[in-house]
Amino acid sequence: MTSGGYDPNQNPQGGQPYGQQPYGQQPYGQDPYGQQQPQYGQQPQYGQQPQYGQQPQYGQQPYGQPDYGQQQYGQQPYGEHYGGVTPGELLPRLGARIIDTLIVGIPVSIVMNLILGFDGGIGASLISNLVTTAAILGYFVGMEVTQGGATLGKKMLGLRVVAPGGAPSIDPVTSLKRNLFYAVSLVPCIGGLITLGLSIYIAITIEQDPNKQGWHDKFAGGTQVVKG
Repeated sequence: MTSGGYDPNQNPQGGQPYGQQPYGQQPYGQDPYGQQQPQYGQQPQYGQQPQYGQQPQYGQQPYGQPDYGQQQYGQQPYGEHYGGVTPGELLPRLGARIIDTLIVGIPVSIVMNLILGFDGGIGASLISNLVTTAAILGYFVGMEVTQGGATLGKKMLGLRVVAPGGAPSIDPVTSLKRNLFYAVSLVPCIGGLITLGLSIYIAITIEQDPNKQGWHDKFAGGTQVVKG
C-alpha cells in the first residue's frame, strides 16, 4: 500500500481498473447519449427499405419500373373502334361494292333492254337508268337492314356495316343516306361522271380517316364498315 491510496498491484498497467472505460470513452456499439448503435451488418432504421425478395404492396408500382400493358385514359388502340372491332380496309370495301353493283346492275339492265329494246332511244335509256338506280338503292338498303349490315359482296369478303355508335342493326334511313350517292347517276348526260367523281372522293376519305369512315359514312351519322 502506498501513500495516496494507489495500489500498483491492483492495476499493474497504470490504467483504469479492468472493465472500466477511460473518461469520455464508451463501449463499442453504444451511443454516448444512450442510443444503441447498429450492429455490424445491420441497416439503419431510418426509412426502412423492403427486404430482399419482398414484393411491393398491391397497387404500388416499384420505383423506376415501367407499367407495361396499361393504357392511358382516353387512348384508343390503333385499328380499333366500336366495341374493339377492326375497320374494313379500302380495297376489300371497293371489291364488295363492285360485286354488289354487278349482282344487281347486270340482270336489271338485261331485263330493261329486253322490255324497252336495245335501241329504244333517249327515253328508254332514262327509264332503264332510273329502274337500275332504284334497284341498286333498294338492294343495298334491304340487305344492310335485314342482314345485319352485310350485303352479298360484303359477306364474301368478311365485311359488314354497323350503325352510328357501334349498334349492330342499321335502320333504313341511315342505310339510304350512306348509299344515296348512287342517285346522282340520274342526272342527264353527266350523272355517270358525277357518280364516278363521288366514288373517288369517298375512296380518298376512307383512306385518310383513321377509322376508315368515308364521306358517305359521316353523312349517314357515323356508320362504319368493319371486319367480321
